[in-house]
Amino acid sequence: MLSDLKLSVLQLIQAKGLERRSEPFQLSSGEWSQDYIDGKRALASGEDLRLVAEAALQQAQQLRIEFDCVGGLTMGADPLAHAIAILAGKRWFSVRKDRKGHGKKKLTEGATIGPRDRVLLVDDVVTTGKSIIQALDAVSENGAEVVLALCVVDRGKRAAEELGARGITYSPLLTYADLGIEAVGAL
Repeated sequence: MLSDLKLSVLQLIQAKGLERRSEPFQLSSGEWSQDYIDGKRALASGEDLRLVAEAALQQAQQLRIEFDCVGGLTMGADPLAHAIAILAGKRWFSVRKDRKGHGKKKLTEGATIGPRDRVLLVDDVVTTGKSIIQALDAVSENGAEVVLALCVVDRGKRAAEELGARGITYSPLLTYADLGIEAVGAL
């Protein structure tokens, strides 16, 4: 059963982020689908971004998760991480897709994260989990502990399996089943 906040997030994604296409298309994961989910477009207004950030915070609270900083792989995680950080009074960070080639050659930007930090890892839309696992690896490289991985929409089952195998609590706000679409990226 969905909470009122999650129901509002579902309605938001259905109205502004979900598009059913007549022909299958290839996702960045390499998988195929007729259902396009545009998390960035759905979260583009401040009001909608706040709603989803509040739902994410409610989810973390219900799971009794406490965290010090929030972030994930750029660019899908960035707006949500910033909004959650503002609402919760926490620090945010962003994980680069590739290590910076100059300067300190860092993968993470924003807050400095390290061994004492409890991290809320976020993403907008997850299909296979590749992006969120890439962010997890970068956070782990810094010695921080991921206490929860959360996304707005999980399009399949693979991310839960991959994160579970690594001992990471994973809790999407919505799944393909909530949206009434087919799972993508089956194992």
